[in-house]
Amino acid sequence: MITVSATSLTKSYGVTPIIKNVSFHLNDGEKLGVVGINGAGKTTLLNIISGEVDPDEGDVFISSDKKVGYLRQRNNFSSGIYKDRYESLTVYEAMKSVEGYDYESEVTGMLNTMSFGENYYDEPVSLLSGGERSRLALGCILLSKPDILLLDEPTNHLDLATINKLEKYLKNYGGTVIIVSHDRYFLDVTTDKTLEISAGHARLYNGNYSFYARERKSVRDSELKAYQKQRREIAKQEDMIRRFKERGTEKLARRAASREKRLAAMERIQRPEALDDKMKLTFKEEFPSGNDVLIAEDISVGYKQPLVENLSFLIRRGERIAFSGANGVGKTTLLKVLTSQMSILSGHLKLGHNVSFGYYDQGQLLLNEQNTVIEEVHQDFRLYTEGEIRNLLARFLFKGDDVFLKVSSLSGGEKARLSLLKLMMGGANVLVLDEPTNHLDIDSKEAFEDALIEYPGTVIVVSHDRYFLKKVPQRIINLDEYRSSGDGGGTKYKNDVHGDSDCTSSQQNDCEMTESAMRRAMRKERQAEERRKKREKQRLEAFIKQHESDIHANEKEMCKPENLSDFELLAELAAENEKLQEELEQAYEKWIELE
Repeated sequence: MITVSATSLTKSYGVTPIIKNVSFHLNDGEKLGVVGINGAGKTTLLNIISGEVDPDEGDVFISSDKKVGYLRQRNNFSSGIYKDRYESLTVYEAMKSVEGYDYESEVTGMLNTMSFGENYYDEPVSLLSGGERSRLALGCILLSKPDILLLDEPTNHLDLATINKLEKYLKNYGGTVIIVSHDRYFLDVTTDKTLEISAGHARLYNGNYSFYARERKSVRDSELKAYQKQRREIAKQEDMIRRFKERGTEKLARRAASREKRLAAMERIQRPEALDDKMKLTFKEEFPSGNDVLIAEDISVGYKQPLVENLSFLIRRGERIAFSGANGVGKTTLLKVLTSQMSILSGHLKLGHNVSFGYYDQGQLLLNEQNTVIEEVHQDFRLYTEGEIRNLLARFLFKGDDVFLKVSSLSGGEKARLSLLKLMMGGANVLVLDEPTNHLDIDSKEAFEDALIEYPGTVIVVSHDRYFLKKVPQRIINLDEYRSSGDGGGTKYKNDVHGDSDCTSSQQNDCEMTESAMRRAMRKERQAEERRKKREKQRLEAFIKQHESDIHANEKEMCKPENLSDFELLAELAAENEKLQEELEQAYEKWIELE
């Protein structure tokens, strides 16, 4: 049964269209992920479905017996009835007040799921941070047990343990879900359909994010090939019609008219819209470091009290290392110690030869909020001309007047791209990255990941992004265990991210080899047939060209004044032309069959 449907939704703000003619429907229990670059219109779509914003055109249907729960990306408990209802309550009271909820075990269970320990129970909602309010709002929504869940970036302020709990909840949830998220792994395990919004238009894919990622480019490539093939076909048919008309025979004239009718009736394929622009970055090192980049022996890091104790590791040149662990375990603190922004509490830390760090701060504190975008880059890279800087900024999607925006006015994603541009220009041989994917849209994440994999230097990263952790690091050090987990926790975590396989590697290899051999044989057969057709077409085209030339030569001969009274010659030439014309028509027929 259909529980949610959108029909031809269109919404503009001012003269700028945000979404155009968006349609889809979901049955009870289906779970949809919505993806697209920042500013594509994902949140606008959720606002329209929830009824908070009216579309300019189109309709939304939600089954009348279904209750909707909507988690906004921001401003939960900060405006309207929510502010009046919850602002004066404590965390525990807010959760317990959900529609008069009276099952204390479920209230405390949900508080625990959302990482609110007993020390939070008496905390006033008015004193919570934005992230804490989002977690509390999510808990209240889940506790109310709606039939339809609308979730806008639900994993933004959640640590890994809480995200895992939310994933388990959504897997077992029987209602309909629409999720907007940049967390690709989360989308993979919680959704079964994907709606891509690009250039205002939407396309539905019947699979999770990984399915969408595989299909997206191939679908567009297929559409572009179909469009180009039709354009070539139209050009050929128009040329054929012209040539038929030039021959002037009644039979070819009828064929020309018939082809004109078919051409006019042909449904024209629209040129596929270009994929949204992607950030283009390449990390290079100005000079290489020594083979040993960092050596840590039993180090402890923290402030007055250690957060991490007795940690030892060796990082070599060219390695990509990730530090994982729960929020507050000391990951950011450790990065600051490694880059000499803080001192170790105990142990020994040795920096290798010729090491130059490039540091990415998750809070973007290294950016000067008072600068414009172009000033921010020029301030640190004065040898670059304005034109060179503008060209580089364009690669990071700052185009036209965007370069004159104040840094303070940029979104989180824009600040992240600006920081990455400066990091790229720095030419460091060790990149130290603190939650670098937090504010990037999916396209930017993918471009960033590819750049890190191609980078010849060393990468040290802290991230909660499991899709990123599955793709980029070669080794994960689990700080929850206070030790390197090259063959333990880190490796296990990475295997968990990849998931279990249903068959052995040898079976999979045999299967892949068999399928590969079949594909190769079929491809060779198709290629051989295409070569044969091509040779035959070339032969026919040469034949047609020669016959048309011979007919034209005979016609010129027949028109010469000295031949006008030579009736025997004229009859001979006319008979020859009739024969040539018949052979020409037969050649045209064969040529058409090969099209």
